[in-house]
Amino acid sequence: MDDSDLKKLIAEDADVILHPASSISALLSNGPQMICAADGCMIEDAQGRRYLDAVGGLWCVNAGYGRAELAQAMKEAAEKLSYYHTFSNASNPWQVQLAEKLLSIAPAGLGKVFFGSGGSDANDTLIKIAWHYHALRGQHKKIKVIARQQAYHGTSVSTASLTGLGGFHKEFPLPLDFVLRVECPHFYTRALPGEDEAQFCERLIDEIRQLINTTGAENIAAFFAEPIHAAGGIIEPPAGYYQKLKALLAEHDILLVADEVVCGYGRLGSWFGSPLLGLEPDMMATAKGLTSGYFPMSAAFITNEVWQVLKQGSDKLGAFSHGYTYSGHPVGAAVALANIELLEREGLVDKARENGAYLHQRLHDVLDSNPYVGEIRGRGLLAGVQLVADKAQRRLPDAGDKWPLKVSNAVRELGVIVRPLPSVATLAISPPLTISCEQIDTLVMALQTAINQQLAPLSEVP
Repeated sequence: MDDSDLKKLIAEDADVILHPASSISALLSNGPQMICAADGCMIEDAQGRRYLDAVGGLWCVNAGYGRAELAQAMKEAAEKLSYYHTFSNASNPWQVQLAEKLLSIAPAGLGKVFFGSGGSDANDTLIKIAWHYHALRGQHKKIKVIARQQAYHGTSVSTASLTGLGGFHKEFPLPLDFVLRVECPHFYTRALPGEDEAQFCERLIDEIRQLINTTGAENIAAFFAEPIHAAGGIIEPPAGYYQKLKALLAEHDILLVADEVVCGYGRLGSWFGSPLLGLEPDMMATAKGLTSGYFPMSAAFITNEVWQVLKQGSDKLGAFSHGYTYSGHPVGAAVALANIELLEREGLVDKARENGAYLHQRLHDVLDSNPYVGEIRGRGLLAGVQLVADKAQRRLPDAGDKWPLKVSNAVRELGVIVRPLPSVATLAISPPLTISCEQIDTLVMALQTAINQQLAPLSEVP
């Protein structure tokens, strides 16, 4: 494609496309950010400028860009079987091989896989399975689902309802009334004066206990939890939280669902975040890193105990009445299988743990003393840099001042991409697992320069 064709497409973009999670007015004023090529951890825009992508696309390009192995797997599968559905017990060899591989690395207890196209539909599937599971056991009132403030679980009608970020509800009739909301487990911003982490944890669990008692356990189907909140701020609960949560939910016959859409497939330096944080799920949603973004695909897991109930329901009702046109897509399954094998072959999960430790150490070395950085959090190659207006008081900047956006734009001008998370004034980092220590150094220094450049003048304004 020559330059004139590309310029024409850039000019026409706003005339024909409604972009997801984007400002329409900004698009009309500034045009699109047209990305045309990528390799490794680098992307290239229409002007030929290259950037270090420290977000991995959208938390997903775990294997890095331009992997010929994944393109080849896609080509060979598409030539052999471009598509066939998996309804009415139809199948294909690739989805069976993929399911077997996934179950071999999944958290203990998970025994069956349902394939879809993305994280939202994986979580939507598990909401429906939770309802169906309880109904088949005669507990038809178990409909409510507990989710946390600052959580992100998707943007479909049901999963946007679970999402605890207000921007996804404004001027939509959301959240739907099946959702129950509890506190975000972020000690830095949510702890009471004088409260230590153990006390904070007890207060969080007690809030959930009181909610169950008030609502009635007979009305609650499930609790959804990201091991570490991603879009909500890279937030990890205090130690012991998930173990106490699991015991409480099990006591009341409430399913625990792990949303591993971001944390899964090596991001935290382990295959999944749940075992790392002591979260024992009854069901688990994954996507993104499943194919490293090369094909839209999700995998939702359930325990054999849940599956046995669904089997009994099938004996009574016939078909399991849920599914998508692209469930178990042969090309997607082939790409996902090749991706998992690539992550194993190159030791990228171990590399994420090792280079993740280097990333966090460098962030602390360079930014701990910065007056505009209150906290650095996360695990592996998932990190969040908390911006603060007053470090001593842990006071966040006013949302209207748009600190995360200003800093991320300045970082981009330095040739690096990070993601602004305005709801909690945080900069998010989730690069491909192939990132080098030299590239990490480039990222950290760009952050330091941009934070000082953008925020120091603001603090001088009377």
